[in-house]
Amino acid sequence: MRLSILDQSPISSNQTANDALIESMQLAQAGEALGYTRYWIAEHHGLPGLACSAPEVMLSYIGANTNRIRIGSGAVLLPHYRPYKVAEVFNMLATLFPYRIDIGIGRAPGGSAEVTNALSDNFLQKVWELPALVKELFHFLEDDFSADHEYSKISASPIPENSPVPWLLGTSEKSALLAARNGMPYTFGHFMSDDDGIAIIQAYRDAFRPRKEAQAPQVIVTVSAICGETTEQAEEIAESFLIWSLQGEGHQGVPSIKEAKQYKLTEKEKDSLNKMRQNMIIGNPHEVKRKLMELQTNYQADEIMINTITYSPKDRIQSYRLIAKEIFSKENL
Repeated sequence: MRLSILDQSPISSNQTANDALIESMQLAQAGEALGYTRYWIAEHHGLPGLACSAPEVMLSYIGANTNRIRIGSGAVLLPHYRPYKVAEVFNMLATLFPYRIDIGIGRAPGGSAEVTNALSDNFLQKVWELPALVKELFHFLEDDFSADHEYSKISASPIPENSPVPWLLGTSEKSALLAARNGMPYTFGHFMSDDDGIAIIQAYRDAFRPRKEAQAPQVIVTVSAICGETTEQAEEIAESFLIWSLQGEGHQGVPSIKEAKQYKLTEKEKDSLNKMRQNMIIGNPHEVKRKLMELQTNYQADEIMINTITYSPKDRIQSYRLIAKEIFSKENL
């Protein structure tokens, strides 16, 4: 089983944004040492609990402090930007870090309505135009506009020896079909979707049209998981993330376990917490492995990408370490 990391660069209540970003780099280093396939960092705007508003900046920092692990955006929010600039940025990264760069593409706003307006004058229009934006991005990455196109005489320099690999990220059949029609690998956000993901992935496979010879559907499924030495420990560590999520995406500061335990839940919040738990994997290494393998089997996924948020950076790295040890060491027996 291939495993990867999705990092939202959360800021704990005892941290600064600088602390969180350094911890993100250290997580990528740990992932590389543990055998994870790739590390992606998310893009969010105007959310005080999440530190990364510019994945392209963080990827330069992370690439310079790692050697092998693939690195990318999870996702760059394409409706906010012109494809030419995105191609330039990721071609630059692919030139600096050859054979390691992914471009995860998303359509979400990544923040509030006010933030969206500050970033873009016509975001909703650009969301509708996403299929055209994706095609334009491909042309810039492959440097292959037709001779009669207005962009035929320009290139998204520097042109790397090995182009960055575009992925489409989503949680709906609409995004899955867009990926399929463009011959793109697809990442399904299981951890943030209530839809029938298995049916969505099947629709992607059925509709897949290769852009190049020998291309085949490729699927990553992203899940929220927290692993501890024991089930009880994992449940306790997860309490911080659950309370933080309950307070609203990007709320200032992931609370400590002690702070989370002191939070008084209403009956409605208890119901919300139970639903959140059902969409997560929380447990000891054996339990987490079993659930990850069930997820992989159900989705027929090529890879599982894990998003883990904890108060303590040590608990976060330990969670990834326990999962890697349980899966990779047992596979090698």
